[in-house]
Amino acid sequence: MSLISRVVAPVAGHDMAGLVRALLSARSSAPLRLPVPSKAARGPRLPSAPTGLGTSAARIGSPAVGIASPAMRIPTPAVGVTPPSPASMRSPVLPSGPTGLGTSATRLRAPEPRPEPEPAADPAPKLHCPPAVRDDRALGETVTERLVEWAEEVGIYPGQLDKIRKADFGRLIMLAHPESDDPDRLLAAAKCALAEWSVDDHYVDGEVEEARPELLGQRLAIAHSVIDQAHLPLTYAPQLEEVVRADPVMRALRSSLDNLARYATTSQVRRLRHELGIMFVAYNQEGVWHTAEQTPPVWEFLMHRHENSFVPCMVLVDAVAGYELPYGEFADPRVRRAFTMAGTASVIVNDLYSMGKEDPTDFSLPRLIASEDQCSLEEAVDRTVEVHNELMHTFEAEAAALAAAGSPELRRFLAGTWAWLGGSREWHAGSARYTTAA
Repeated sequence: MSLISRVVAPVAGHDMAGLVRALLSARSSAPLRLPVPSKAARGPRLPSAPTGLGTSAARIGSPAVGIASPAMRIPTPAVGVTPPSPASMRSPVLPSGPTGLGTSATRLRAPEPRPEPEPAADPAPKLHCPPAVRDDRALGETVTERLVEWAEEVGIYPGQLDKIRKADFGRLIMLAHPESDDPDRLLAAAKCALAEWSVDDHYVDGEVEEARPELLGQRLAIAHSVIDQAHLPLTYAPQLEEVVRADPVMRALRSSLDNLARYATTSQVRRLRHELGIMFVAYNQEGVWHTAEQTPPVWEFLMHRHENSFVPCMVLVDAVAGYELPYGEFADPRVRRAFTMAGTASVIVNDLYSMGKEDPTDFSLPRLIASEDQCSLEEAVDRTVEVHNELMHTFEAEAAALAAAGSPELRRFLAGTWAWLGGSREWHAGSARYTTAA
């Protein structure tokens, strides 16, 4: 079930409501700031034996750089990563005034004081996630309404535009990108996200039009020719163009990427194109599960979540904020590892919050754990939260080390990723659709 389908689905009739209610009430106390060591602290290192899920065989070297002890070292940065200076060893916070290209008018609002949450009534495990930086409801509504107009223009979700309003994706994008209050930039990110999700709803789940599993690979391949523009000989190019223009999903993909190019650099747009290609691979995998009537093992589903996550949305953190993370740092395997772990953790949050709405036959991490381990759904939810928290704690530790050893842009990008996670969780926890389900 796609993200939009989960949000607007009717309340499920099974026994998940209590579990979802407990999860909603167990708000995390994780700090807003991404923790980075101070000058006086011993420098952390990227673990030589990572503790993240499925990384027992992974090894990262850690020669000493800067302040270090024999047991705790910051790794030598990759090419293109600037070694830390005393002035740079500060805790990265989201800047109050972005300095990136085209951001002179943007201002990051300080978060409003929050009352201390009441203790949860249920002993549910807490999701480890930061709070949102800001919640500008009016800005979110503006983005949502403009997103609905665009969806009608390109033709996705015909007759179902209220789904987009109910999902309130403008608020999600507003919460997840607190460095910008420019509705045009936020709308650009929202268009990309909705185009991505429309692929699932139109082609895979059949929520908007009849699913054709036997044609899924073909449709995704043609859609990919829009993401990574195919250049056919002149005799045949018009035939491909005719197919693309006739398909609303392909029109949405093209329109969103063209619009993004107004605010993002060529390399930032290329990043997104690459992530969408990975997501298409995951959609094909999901198609196999359904057509072959397979139930994936937990390990395969977690691999699927690595490929089918919120990463395509998160990859625009710097573009929306108006600066650019250097390619050498973005492509560093250590940065990639931390960033994709954050993406997987974020989509697991969606798995958890949507359980009160989805059909019991839909694939989700808690249900697969319950089936594979022969445990109750309540225990499976607890284990899913543990998986989420392991990914988040690993991201926190490794991002802190990377931020200490990297450029100012990398520190800002990792802090922006941390804020994205908090905004996404706030959207899930605050959405009337989810709270109504509980």
